[in-house]
Amino acid sequence: MEEFDIVVIGGGSGGSAAAGRLSEDGRYSVCVIEAGSANTSWRIIAPGMLPFLPKPSNWRFETVPQKGLNGRTGYQPRGKGMGGSSAVNAMLYIRGCAWDYDNWAALGATGWSYKDVLPVFRRAENNVRGEDKFHGGAGPLSVSDQLWPNPGSVDFVDAAAELQLPRNPDFNGAQLEGVGVYQVTQKQGERWTAARAYVVPQQAAGRLHVETGAQVEKIEIEGGRATGVRIRQGRRSRTIRARKAVILSAGAFGTPQILMLSGIGPADHLKAHGIPVLVDRPAVGENLQDHIDYVASFKTGGNVFNGTSLSGAVRFIKSIFEWRSKRTGTLTTPYAESGGFAKTRPDVAVPDVQFHFVPAMLEDHGRESVSGVGYSVHVCVLRPESRGTVRLASADPMAPPLIDPNFLADDRDMRVLRDGVKLVHRICASPSLAKHQGVDRHRTPLDDDAALDDLIRSRADTVYHPVGTARMGNDDAAVCDPQLRVRGVAGLYIADASVMPRVVSGNTNAPSIMIGERCADFVRADLG
Repeated sequence: MEEFDIVVIGGGSGGSAAAGRLSEDGRYSVCVIEAGSANTSWRIIAPGMLPFLPKPSNWRFETVPQKGLNGRTGYQPRGKGMGGSSAVNAMLYIRGCAWDYDNWAALGATGWSYKDVLPVFRRAENNVRGEDKFHGGAGPLSVSDQLWPNPGSVDFVDAAAELQLPRNPDFNGAQLEGVGVYQVTQKQGERWTAARAYVVPQQAAGRLHVETGAQVEKIEIEGGRATGVRIRQGRRSRTIRARKAVILSAGAFGTPQILMLSGIGPADHLKAHGIPVLVDRPAVGENLQDHIDYVASFKTGGNVFNGTSLSGAVRFIKSIFEWRSKRTGTLTTPYAESGGFAKTRPDVAVPDVQFHFVPAMLEDHGRESVSGVGYSVHVCVLRPESRGTVRLASADPMAPPLIDPNFLADDRDMRVLRDGVKLVHRICASPSLAKHQGVDRHRTPLDDDAALDDLIRSRADTVYHPVGTARMGNDDAAVCDPQLRVRGVAGLYIADASVMPRVVSGNTNAPSIMIGERCADFVRADLG
């Protein structure tokens, strides 16, 4: 088929949720366009194969040189293929806090307060703990407890509690603050991507069409209305028509890129690339926010933590055989097994840093091998003040966009991250972690702020939560309105993290799925 009622660009978290919901009753014909593959490899389905994912499942973007990171180029992995980043992430199920969504509403995203979005989170969720006022028990997205966390991950929780950080068994419940072991988007020991949750059941029932290996060239717009999507598969280009609506869900980098390729964006920038301007919208590609992150790393002895030791390699091979035969054991790890949320100052209303504890030593996003065994602790700035941009490198749809997060451009972000790093080291010096006799691999200068700042700038990078580049709002400058309709183009919607006015206080996968769910509601209401 070359014509559908609804065409969804992107099979990631938001796109999968929107497409699945809109196709489930058979009322509309729906097509999902995805640049990557179906992502059915066992290395994606097995959680603990995260460091060994198939290369085609990742866009592997890089930033422009970052002044705030001592001129370094940052790494920006993004999921490519069905499930999007839910097929390559650490599977942590975190929504953020009520304050985040109430703040969205206060900023002009009417109808997106916590009381508005909580029912949608609950509707999406199938939590192994069952249904309550915060959680759902019958949704398509499976949320599970970790059954085989590393003992060292539990030690991190105990060590933080020794500093009087509260224990929190449910980060998505009454409060965000505290430490604990994360829940994960897994089902019976397998990674449960957004595509497995929403797309596969409808595709199997014949209610949803999926085109993989399809790179979007542009959205076709006729008479001010989105009427289809121009795609390239191999050497062939063609248009898939949309009778009623186009939903753009290509993520915080892909969505502004496709909008600009389609003539929607800052007029001067589009003209510079020879693209006819259909809608002059300066906010497209602006407002990029991401959680800047620092990883403290400690080398230990013994057999508790993971690493490059012979005994560790033997354990890993055994874990593969166990998982493949039973779907149990340590290969169900998300690696970022425990962590939590804390306030760096008493006058902060809600937590401003997040921890991810990994029972292995990490360097350069896991791309650099580190000899020996040990552990790492991430700490990130939850509400950064720095703002960046996404721009076109060229008018070629195959070219990656220019990504500039502008990390640590605002001194307030450095202050929070510096305080967060110091707090991490205090936790690691507490008895429950100190017993492992970890040696700080980077000799962190905790008593010299200038030296510490330089170390942070030489090592910090993203923790993979870019948002905001097609923000929603009720002002005329916003890219889309609170019903996710793109201003200036009828029949065009956005369903991904790019619409967030502000990044949430936590991992962005669950909120992206919620946005996709809500987009389906809005489209259904508009179509009648």
